[in-house]
Amino acid sequence: MTVVRDTHAAHGATFEERGGREIVRDYGRAERTHRAVRNGVGVIEMGYGVVVVEGDDRVDFVDNAVSNRVPAENGRGVYALLLDPQGRIETDMAIYNAGERLLCFTPPDRAGPLVEDWSAKTFVQDVTIRDASADFGVFGVHGPQATEKVASVLNHAGAPEPAGTFVRGSMADEGVTVIAADAPTGEEGYEVVCAADAADEVFETLLLRGVNAVPFGYRTWDTLTCEAGTPLFEPELVDRIPNVLGLRSALDFEKGCYVGQEVVSKVENRGRPSQRLVGLLPDSVPAAGAAVFDGDSTVGEVTRAVESPSLERPVALALVDFDRETTELTVRVGGEEVTATRTSLPFVEGSDRSGRLPVYPE
Repeated sequence: MTVVRDTHAAHGATFEERGGREIVRDYGRAERTHRAVRNGVGVIEMGYGVVVVEGDDRVDFVDNAVSNRVPAENGRGVYALLLDPQGRIETDMAIYNAGERLLCFTPPDRAGPLVEDWSAKTFVQDVTIRDASADFGVFGVHGPQATEKVASVLNHAGAPEPAGTFVRGSMADEGVTVIAADAPTGEEGYEVVCAADAADEVFETLLLRGVNAVPFGYRTWDTLTCEAGTPLFEPELVDRIPNVLGLRSALDFEKGCYVGQEVVSKVENRGRPSQRLVGLLPDSVPAAGAAVFDGDSTVGEVTRAVESPSLERPVALALVDFDRETTELTVRVGGEEVTATRTSLPFVEGSDRSGRLPVYPE
């Protein structure tokens, strides 16, 4: 659950459960909040699971399990995937080398199963693994003024760059780690990590001190990331092959063997996956899983759709047949087919581009 529930409630938050964890849905007037983040800066408590990996073999152990190269140097991180033998995504995660330990940020309901799975595979390696989700507060800071926001409240360090790097400093006398994010909202972004018992003070500092910031919840997170073309775990990633999603930022094609690598390499060597993730501009908002048609042929399905506050119209992400070049498609909404024009991603150009935007071989 959130580590600063009372503070959220004092700001007018409403709550919901995702992945077995209570998170903030919104603070009211979500569309207005969305525009405030796009034009300035906002702060969200991230509902991550946190897995800590310690021991002398920690880097090699995790590197052998995931799809990207785990950095050996302190102060760096990477976005990576854990795949099953068929090359399908079991979870995504951000992995940070924090010196004597690795921190793995996962979807909230994946931390426990990950600890159980990895603990069963340590064998003779010097590795200990634990679920530390309750030990940390993690806050996302996003918007075109995010760098100014962080600089205005961070002591003893400057805002880190590039994406995946982090620095240690303090906010309001509380120790924090500030990570440069890979712009999932399509705006400049950072994540601020602190001890759970310091989270209230850090959250209030991010909101009220230095450059003004608005609090936002996952309803706004969903619209921001959809506009940015960022595939998310539950709607887009789970149980899909990463090549289909164009998630090249999560793949290192030069590293050694990991579970699922053979499938990923075969798809890569073939030159194209069976489907690709594209943007659609439908006439009304379809449900996730809605069929996409080209004439009478079913060519894909919607993964996520929102009413875009920036464009003031519906937008949707969809998986469609890779070779399908038709621009004018249709989607099924309420039992009827409505026009859906295919468009390039992102839907909205912000102050940065998502590092997870789909990229496919030419």
